[in-house]
Amino acid sequence: MTDLPFERDVRKLASAVSGPVLVPGDEEYAGECSGANLAVAHHPQVVVGAATEGDVQAAVRFAREHALPVGVLATGHGPSLSVDKGVLITTRRLDGVRVDAGARKAHVGAGALWGPVVDAAARDGLAPLVGSSPSVGVVGYTLGGGLSISMARTHGWAADHVQAMDVVTADGELRRATPHEEPDLYWALLGGKSNFGVVTAMEFTLFPVTRLYAGNLYYAAEHAGQVLEVYRDFTASAPDEVTSSFALMRMPDAPFLPAFMRGTLTVNVRVSCVAPPAEGARLVEPLRYAAPLLADTVTDMPYADCLGIIPGGGEPWAAVEHFALLDDLTPQAVEAVLDTAGPDAVTRIDIVDIRHLGGALAEPPASPNAVGNRDAGFAVLTLTFTAPAEAARSAASGTELTERLAPRPGDRRHPTFLSHADAVEERTPAAYSPETYRRLRTVKARYDPDNVFRFNHNIPAAG
Repeated sequence: MTDLPFERDVRKLASAVSGPVLVPGDEEYAGECSGANLAVAHHPQVVVGAATEGDVQAAVRFAREHALPVGVLATGHGPSLSVDKGVLITTRRLDGVRVDAGARKAHVGAGALWGPVVDAAARDGLAPLVGSSPSVGVVGYTLGGGLSISMARTHGWAADHVQAMDVVTADGELRRATPHEEPDLYWALLGGKSNFGVVTAMEFTLFPVTRLYAGNLYYAAEHAGQVLEVYRDFTASAPDEVTSSFALMRMPDAPFLPAFMRGTLTVNVRVSCVAPPAEGARLVEPLRYAAPLLADTVTDMPYADCLGIIPGGGEPWAAVEHFALLDDLTPQAVEAVLDTAGPDAVTRIDIVDIRHLGGALAEPPASPNAVGNRDAGFAVLTLTFTAPAEAARSAASGTELTERLAPRPGDRRHPTFLSHADAVEERTPAAYSPETYRRLRTVKARYDPDNVFRFNHNIPAAG
């Protein structure tokens, strides 16, 4: 099986859990360790494909017995550290979804994806604060804050509406975390992410929304400047019912893309209005007249169709991401975006995505959590596609823009918008206020004093 010094204990673990236990050299090892973003490769000494909460407990206890660190992988969409050595727990088999229509809440397992959750909620006339793709994992997205493509500015961060979590902490115990039961753990997980344990299940609020006025507007690259200026004015007066983003997209010449996007730079505005069609059309009208349209898909739609607002396939990919937060979309910021990634730029960046924040995202939640830096006006993402083997060489692609927008390493960040490059000591604290970071370290000392959970944007224990 393996030449590991604890081979006998690996066999014992494999006989005790329901899911697979794999080591390097096993046939299914590589597939079990793989996530959506192939730029992040995992090479643990042991990987446990958890099929039950008991499997997670057994894996954590095994790691503790052998003084091994633990990493967690659901879908692998979010930027993370590579798990080298140690134990990797995959949670994709914990994919149960249950909707309680009377209580307007969903109960999901650690491996649940947004597609099934949206479909299940829609059958009861309800809607979650959904992520950007049907294949995004619900729990990891929410622990970072969770910026919904559909109703973010209307209802705030997804983390603000979590009612309860089941979590296996570093001692192998399964705990229930709510605003009233293990409240410090509840507070820290929502924003502090995987630093405090393995969340095996989550309950969160659903909203009585069945339809949106939503979709995409596409323009030619030559109009990037004027569309971005109109978008800037649009966001300055947009009500909280409107959630939107602006993107510059350099797409390959691929047959699955619309003809107007193939092998060229395209300007894209994504918009979602929690409003009747007539009111939605009135709100979107300035964008429709910003420049000649290549395509307009903004229309009245069932909420269940909202996962198509940001189109994309479900196949794995390799990409490097970088982020910056802005107070405002200033003329200087607009100039930086166009200079770096506009139609006349020579760049490796494939996508620049500018997401409008504010609205309910700036409001404190009813049950406090560690998601901070709520006063930012915009989040900027750069994404560069690469071959997995070239990811390390491409690691800096995008920083030519994000460092121009946020030039200092300690500039304010957000737990939802942390890249692989931010997983260093001086950058992760910038995602929190000093008071919040100190409290997170105190909670870490209580639940994971040995920093077992450290394959992440790590928060070390106090002291």
